[in-house]
Amino acid sequence: MSEIIDKFYTPLLTGHGFIPDPDNQQYGALGICWKLSPEVGEGTYWTYGQKDLYDIKIHNFSFHKDFMLEFSLPECLSITRYDSISGEELSPYRRLSAGCIKTFIGGYTPYKALIHKNIPIRSIGIEITPAYYEDYLQRLYPEAQINPVEAFQKIDQTSYFPEMSRLLTEIKNYRGEGVAAKLFYEGKVAEAVSMVVEYQKKHPEKITQKLSRQDIESIQTVASYLGDHYASDISLERLTQIACMGTTKLKSCFKKYYDCTITEYIQQRRMSQAEYLLAYTDLSVGQIAQTIGYSTSSRFAELFRKSTGLLPMEYRKMAQKNKNLP
Repeated sequence: MSEIIDKFYTPLLTGHGFIPDPDNQQYGALGICWKLSPEVGEGTYWTYGQKDLYDIKIHNFSFHKDFMLEFSLPECLSITRYDSISGEELSPYRRLSAGCIKTFIGGYTPYKALIHKNIPIRSIGIEITPAYYEDYLQRLYPEAQINPVEAFQKIDQTSYFPEMSRLLTEIKNYRGEGVAAKLFYEGKVAEAVSMVVEYQKKHPEKITQKLSRQDIESIQTVASYLGDHYASDISLERLTQIACMGTTKLKSCFKKYYDCTITEYIQQRRMSQAEYLLAYTDLSVGQIAQTIGYSTSSRFAELFRKSTGLLPMEYRKMAQKNKNLP
């Protein structure tokens, strides 16, 4: 067992209801697999680690009840793609979405998220430690000026990083053994880091001014209005009147403060309500689509799948599983 798995993941997983499943080699013989205890949920958590340098993790599990996931990652750089997810990050608050590439910088603030019951967390990710990016890379490439921390921070969350998505899929589908597998994983981790660094070069940091207190209050007022009227067809003109801003400034300030566009903010609010209605009511998909502001169920289904990784009826079937059990 590698140092990073032994020191961090073993206590983390056992503390959240996972038990070792050594005979399960569904994602490769080189890694270690855990399964959720039947009292807590179902599914698996597979991980492979190399010394104290990096680890690769593949998730496919769900909890029987809404689960508050809390832990403090050691100092590390993490990049993950969710193929299916339902829940909210709470520090700071942000809806968890499928289909995007997310980064997380460990070692600073604890991670806290509310995971919705019965909906599977399906994901693939890589974590590298300071021993990798501060020591190992520097020894291999002493002439290079590499700052992976800034590069990982640059990504945060993006829905368009096809190169990284393909790489993570290759890792997920790989089933090698022995030295060949070790070389494969080592090469893919290095490739992932190079992609992140290259991404930073292609997306240089823009110099932006801080928002004034008045602008922040105006944007928060707009967000509150959107929260109450997300199902309506809201005109941009109405929002500029509420914010007392021009169109360009409103869009810029909103994006800067909430890290998403106004359209994305409305869509996130609609998807959150759709999840609730699918899980706790018997409304049809068409009725839910109209309730949250979509004129056709097909458009709603398309956006819902993009957000959660599941079609509405797939989500309902999972969310309402064991509904009538005590």
